[in-house]
Amino acid sequence: MTEGVTFAISWLELGLVGLEFALKEIMSSGGAEDDIPQAERKTVTDFCYLLDKSKQLFNGLRDLPQYGQKQWQSYFGRTFDVYTKLWKFQQQHRQVLDNRYGLKRWQIGEIASKIGQLYYHYYLRTSETSYLNEAFSFYSAIRQRSYYSQVNKEDRPELVVKKLRYYARFIVVCLLLNKMDVVKDLVKELSDEIEDYTHRFNTEDQVEWNLVLQEVAAFIEADPVMVLNDDNTIVITSNRLSETGAPLLEQGMIVGQLALADALIIGNCNNQVKFSELTIDMFRMLQALEREPMNLASQMNKPGMQESTEKPARRENPHKYLLYKPTFSQLYTFLAASFKELPANSVLLIYLSATGVFPSGRSDSEGPYDFGGVLTNSNRDIINGDALHKRNQAYKEMHCLHPGDLYPFTRKPLFIIVDSSNSVAYKSGSDPMNRNKKEKHMNSRSLESNKSSWREKRFKISKNFTNLFGQPLVCLLSPTAYPKALQDQSQRGSLFTLFLNNPLMAFLFVSGLSSMRRGLWEKCQDYLRKINRDIAQLLTHSRSIDQSFLQFFGDEFLRLLLTRFVFCSATMRMHKIFRQETRNYPESYPQLPRDETVENPHLQKHILELASILDVRNVFLENTLDDY
Repeated sequence: MTEGVTFAISWLELGLVGLEFALKEIMSSGGAEDDIPQAERKTVTDFCYLLDKSKQLFNGLRDLPQYGQKQWQSYFGRTFDVYTKLWKFQQQHRQVLDNRYGLKRWQIGEIASKIGQLYYHYYLRTSETSYLNEAFSFYSAIRQRSYYSQVNKEDRPELVVKKLRYYARFIVVCLLLNKMDVVKDLVKELSDEIEDYTHRFNTEDQVEWNLVLQEVAAFIEADPVMVLNDDNTIVITSNRLSETGAPLLEQGMIVGQLALADALIIGNCNNQVKFSELTIDMFRMLQALEREPMNLASQMNKPGMQESTEKPARRENPHKYLLYKPTFSQLYTFLAASFKELPANSVLLIYLSATGVFPSGRSDSEGPYDFGGVLTNSNRDIINGDALHKRNQAYKEMHCLHPGDLYPFTRKPLFIIVDSSNSVAYKSGSDPMNRNKKEKHMNSRSLESNKSSWREKRFKISKNFTNLFGQPLVCLLSPTAYPKALQDQSQRGSLFTLFLNNPLMAFLFVSGLSSMRRGLWEKCQDYLRKINRDIAQLLTHSRSIDQSFLQFFGDEFLRLLLTRFVFCSATMRMHKIFRQETRNYPESYPQLPRDETVENPHLQKHILELASILDVRNVFLENTLDDY
């Protein structure tokens, strides 16, 4: 989709006449200036001033840096303040503005639409989901009061485009709030509006608007499993963190006090469903890092200005950056900004959902830049999800994020999730099993190799990705391939990310189920919560687990991600079709103790019991304690 219809972070001109032009209109439509009472003239002048000021401030928002959390807050506050006055002013003086200014309903709709955009962008800046509700309330008011109903009667295509963009933004907010019924109604209305628009005007953007419809339709249908009521209507499920979401810590349990403060969510998967600049993987991960939104009173108070007694008692959501196909320089700028502003005793999370970049040829030195990485910005052809590389290629991909690129940021607690066909690039080469295989291979090739050369090669193997600064560091790594027998759903999102976002839906999918009755779904969710509690105990009671895992375990979001990762890994290791190749399994760095976690008999028994509830036990192996 071109920039002309990219609406998630676009800033449109206000579309309302400025002060000077407005006064001329007053003179031409309302009679001679002397005939206008002084009070009414002042009302129109004040309105035009607020209108012009709001336009200046709104357009200035796009010049603010997208990274950092401090410098933009005062500017947003001033912008909200002006729009508060503007909105109340037009309500209080509607009759005068109708008679003397010629205020039209679509112009009121534009003001409301800008306020909705402000709330949406404030949500993007703060990750506070309550502001999504505020954006929704203003967008809903526009629709309910039919502010844009008269636009189609005017022979001005630019006004119709404003209406179409309003619909597109409204759909984004509804998707983020899981209001799928409203989304479907909006899509139908938008489709009718696009058809009318393209029929009346000879436009060049018809294909682009039709693409918008296709994208949102694919986004709605991305979930591989439907939950149904008794009347076969679809149940909308939320995957944000709820009060009972994360397993509670046992009393007296010793875990770290780190808190997840910042998250970079990066998406660049070829052909994956997306809407606006949000892939389905990015959408799922951002919801996994948010709490259920709280309803705020729909008042035009400046965000962040509430009294302390009005603030939610629960801890805020971690701040997030959503980066769709960032260049290396953009990504590093955001990383540096997050690293710089990370509070004490806090964690930075990096989520990478991107195409794998593999090493080209054999290198004399095997270090953190010789195992490839993930491609954050596609500037070359892609085939079968992997970047093309010529065998004789002498240079490395510029927009590939290598493990070594993250070394500077391991000076602070770092939690990494890599969902890619080359996720293992972020796995430490010092893994004993991996090292033993390579050592045996080297010995078999040359038994006469001298010991110094052998030790040198062994040292090179261990330099893939290591913890240089001793700070807590965990990498959760997706499988690098999935079984061929499993229906390819990569376009509708990664299975690994689905497990981290909605583990029950992922479990149903790998079990061959595509629909589920609500009663059974809720029963399985209850049982899954029990499994998560037991996984949490396995991790905290383990005697050989790396302490980095426990350092992160005090944070609710990270604790839930870790327990879901263990459930995902255990499920795949027990599943018959996943056991064909080890690359079908998730991995982690540091490596989890298998016998105490992902291959624990108690956990395996739970998974078989869940499969029995769903009557799919036949797809899992009863005994999975064999060596891999």
